Amino acid sequence: EFILLGLSSRPEDQKPLFAVFLTIYLTTVIGNLLIIMAITPMYFFLSILSFVDICYVTVIIPKMLANFLSETKTISYGECLTKMYFFIAFGNTDSYLLAAMAMDRYVAICNPFHYITVMSHRCCVLLLILSFCIPHLHSLLHILLTNQLIFCASNVIHHFFCDDQPVLKLSCSSHFVKEITVMTEGLAIPSTAGKHKAFSTCGSHHTVVILFYGSISYVYFQTLSNYTVKDRIATIIYTILTPMLNPFIYSLRNKDMKQGLTKLMHRLKRQ
Repeated sequence: EFILLGLSSRPEDQKPLFAVFLTIYLTTVIGNLLIIMAITPMYFFLSILSFVDICYVTVIIPKMLANFLSETKTISYGECLTKMYFFIAFGNTDSYLLAAMAMDRYVAICNPFHYITVMSHRCCVLLLILSFCIPHLHSLLHILLTNQLIFCASNVIHHFFCDDQPVLKLSCSSHFVKEITVMTEGLAIPSTAGKHKAFSTCGSHHTVVILFYGSISYVYFQTLSNYTVKDRIATIIYTILTPMLNPFIYSLRNKDMKQGLTKLMHRLKRQ
């Protein structure tokens, strides 16, 4: 088993941290559920993104909350690899969905008369299937590589969940292939640079991309030897804060979303 060190080892910090992250978790779940309920067919990918964000934070935060109130803070090897699998899978699914959304908005803005033809139901379903299948296969590769490692030193993970880098630091066997896989995984994600025209018009999408990719790049595009506990702050941004902020960013910057949420509120009041 492993021991998750968490954000702080001081007993007096545990309950305040529990309250903060419980609030963040509830805000994330409720906010994304509202997005799903208020969504219009035009924003198909946004509803899927909200669903994935709920799954994404659920992989991390509940165990984190339990550890705040627990004295042991342990996690079994099997549970650690399982959570790592789903964390990587849902995290990469987020990336592919953001790319699909960029493509969708690019066609809508640059070629509006052919939008229905280009972004047909079949095309949207195909993009959705690819957005789920490729990340899960990629995540499986990560887990298979991790499972080949030998852990014979400390079992204390200097993190609040089983992330790749801090787990790799505990291995006493060669993890060159695994480290290269982690550092180059971003190359499989469709480039956002080619969607500049769409991004310049869709400020909300641009904001999400900068927050998500900026923090991920800071953490993963460095050598394992340079990885320190300070990187946990950047990790919080792309694992916890971005999924929480997504509903606010998209709803506050989007006229259609505001109308959808207003209609949803009226329906709820009538009930």
